[in-house]
Amino acid sequence: MLSNTAKNDRMLLHREFRLLLESTQISVSHGFVQHGNTSCLVHSLAVAWYSLRLARFLHLSVSETELLRGALLHDYFLYDWHLPHGAKFHGFRHPFIALRNAQQCCNLSPKEENIIQRHMFPLVPLPPLCREAILVCIIDKACGLFETFRGEYRRFRWVSAVIAEV
Repeated sequence: MLSNTAKNDRMLLHREFRLLLESTQISVSHGFVQHGNTSCLVHSLAVAWYSLRLARFLHLSVSETELLRGALLHDYFLYDWHLPHGAKFHGFRHPFIALRNAQQCCNLSPKEENIIQRHMFPLVPLPPLCREAILVCIIDKACGLFETFRGEYRRFRWVSAVIAEV
């Protein structure tokens, strides 16, 4: 059973996700595998959800909207990096590609830009500069490990149905 805070967080995540579905090509990322069998879109949703939940658990004051938008767009690179013709040095380059793609369709705040550009720290030696970016950076690693070694998020099965509506 979800608490009222978790229910409100889920509604906030759904709202921000639907807004991005209308203004971006984020649904395309559902067709690309990120880690294990997890799509890039589901990975981004998981990073957004668990970043917000960690902020709540730690009683951190964060901008929920900027945290969710930055997390949802942190891997907005729109290509399959597993294919031979995928981007060379993907781990180092994709934050900058995701940021450029997001800037082309969204008015990003400085926090959102920081989240997207710096989520690969320490691989990319640009440290996150705000709480929201630190949370996404940490949770991105945790979700990547879970997806690689464990598998599927039951909580995000609704994604396919929402994408089918678009």
